[in-house]
Amino acid sequence: MIHQTIDTLSHTLSTTPPSTYCQSFFLFAASAVAAIAILPADLKQILVDYGARASSSPSSPDKDKKNALLSFLSTLTKYTQVPHSWFAFFYIASLSCSFFWAGQYLLHGQALRFIAQKEEEARYHGGNGTRGTMDLVQVAAGWSMMALQALRRTYEHVFVVRPSPKSTMWVVHWVLGVGFYVAMSVGVWVEGAGALLNNNNTTRANNLELERETMTKLAVAIPAFFYAWANQYYSHKHLSSLRKYSLPTEGLFRWFVCAHYTCECLLYLSMAVATAPNGGWVNRTVVCALVFVVVNLGVTASGTRRWYEQKFGRGAVEGRWNMIPFVF
Repeated sequence: MIHQTIDTLSHTLSTTPPSTYCQSFFLFAASAVAAIAILPADLKQILVDYGARASSSPSSPDKDKKNALLSFLSTLTKYTQVPHSWFAFFYIASLSCSFFWAGQYLLHGQALRFIAQKEEEARYHGGNGTRGTMDLVQVAAGWSMMALQALRRTYEHVFVVRPSPKSTMWVVHWVLGVGFYVAMSVGVWVEGAGALLNNNNTTRANNLELERETMTKLAVAIPAFFYAWANQYYSHKHLSSLRKYSLPTEGLFRWFVCAHYTCECLLYLSMAVATAPNGGWVNRTVVCALVFVVVNLGVTASGTRRWYEQKFGRGAVEGRWNMIPFVF
């Protein structure tokens, strides 16, 4: 019985497409963040807040001696902090992965070929052989978008943001962030495995309908990407120019509490459209990444709004959306 279970599990794991692994990671991470978000306020502050908001958190080992769980978690997070400047590793990891996979394609590397073959085998053996795939133009667009975002964020972290050396974050946040960017570096191209292996049933040259569909998606996605890309830079520059713990009011901050998060969501939405396989308008793997981004940043945006209201008064951010227009 045990051997049969192990064999079944082994078969399932070996035949599961890499895109499913990426999707599962993104959704699991989103679920974990959402679960933390519904915890009691004191407990959530310990696990979620960092930077200025963490420094104002009312929970501490001394204050929460009567509550064993709060005391334990507060002590645990206190001794498992890493510098806020380690955010730079997210973008360095993302940029490194982007160049690694581009190099794998150009040099016919075995790592990319292994993942692409696993994706295609699972796709056909699972009865999904008729499901559309990305073409090479979309693969290149997805790779370029991720690389441009990582390159700009690396520049910002070095020359614009300059986080306080005293600011820290919980190491779990850091590990989750690195894992996200590594998974995303695969997720942005994995549904184009067929094109990468050159075994598509049709080519863009002899299928004008697919060519038009691809060009339409890119025509929608690319302007949206660069709009978000540029405005996120301006938002970060505005934040860095403020006197310590001031209220941002310029640019998109006139309408959003966390305008830089709004741009982040639009960036991944545009990637999801740009890399959508033929026959669909979004890439499922990138959409799962977007779900994580929305949940993760949404929790932080809510905390930021509360912090602004406590520091500047409820009217200071009245009339602004947290992150998503007309929704949140």
